[in-house]
Amino acid sequence: MHPLLARGERLALYLALWMIAGALLAALLTGEGGLTAWTAALLGFPLAAAYAFVCLSAWYVARSAPLATSGMARLIGTALGASILSSAAWLAVARGWAAALRRWSGVSISFQEIATLVFGFGVLLYLLSIAVAYVVAAFEHAREAERRELKAQVFSRDAELRTLRAQIDPHFLFNSLHSISALTAADPGAARRMTILLGDFLRESLALGAADRIPLAKELALVEKYLEVERVRLGDRLRVRVSPGEGGECVVPPLLLQPLVENAVKHGVSHVLDGGTVVVTASCTPSRLTITVQNPADADRPRSKPGTRLGLNNVRDRLRTLYGSDAAIRWAEQDGQWRVEVNLPAQKTP
Repeated sequence: MHPLLARGERLALYLALWMIAGALLAALLTGEGGLTAWTAALLGFPLAAAYAFVCLSAWYVARSAPLATSGMARLIGTALGASILSSAAWLAVARGWAAALRRWSGVSISFQEIATLVFGFGVLLYLLSIAVAYVVAAFEHAREAERRELKAQVFSRDAELRTLRAQIDPHFLFNSLHSISALTAADPGAARRMTILLGDFLRESLALGAADRIPLAKELALVEKYLEVERVRLGDRLRVRVSPGEGGECVVPPLLLQPLVENAVKHGVSHVLDGGTVVVTASCTPSRLTITVQNPADADRPRSKPGTRLGLNNVRDRLRTLYGSDAAIRWAEQDGQWRVEVNLPAQKTP
């Protein structure tokens, strides 16, 4: 179906624009054809309305000879042939309408004097309609190409996010199961308790991990559940302080903080003889959300080699994929404390 016929308001606007062509035709008939203004209006406006529907065919003519694949000779020949045929048909309609006016209202119109004028005007109008059809076709082609590009970007982003998420779970499970294995011989009861807590944590993380975004309050609740699992192994050496501040209602990607608190325990607290406190805080402004994870760091601990910081790199890649340059993660060690700061747009839950 022609796009103008698909919606009534489009057709109404199209016909209204054609009334301008009717006014131009009436002016030509008055000035060049020698008709009175009233006679020219009676002839010109109905003819313009009729020709508006004839010129709808220009859309199909443009589609039959695309600019990208048709040579110049074909384009010119197609446009001229279609415009001459359409204008000839319009001329026949104009002759019939002039005869009807003469019979019904007694208006005297010498059609031979205006036939050339009507025919030439019809050719110009049809050529203009074809030009507009080509412009609309080019615009639609550009929009379709843009839609395809955006769709490809979405698919690429989703694939990257699935890959990044898939890296989180095995990494975390490996560390947790290794801890349970170590407790099995030393403290079987603690190993069983850790297994139950781990099962509860995984059940909830899988449920929330299926979402694109979750409230920060739920993300922090998951962090506390994970740290409960680790407290079975580390006991009082692991202390926790979690403060969502005013950012609890902001939404974040699920499991965003999981690699950070995991690093805080594995590479921080577990290497300090007296343990320490993992501090997770959030601050929020109308436009930005800042989350920090801080933990004690042993200056004599084994240093990770450059390029092996899987958790930090994973969080950085997820932020870049989801927010582009509008989000960032920074980390540094100072005065015996390891601090990671995540800064991203503040988006509230609906």
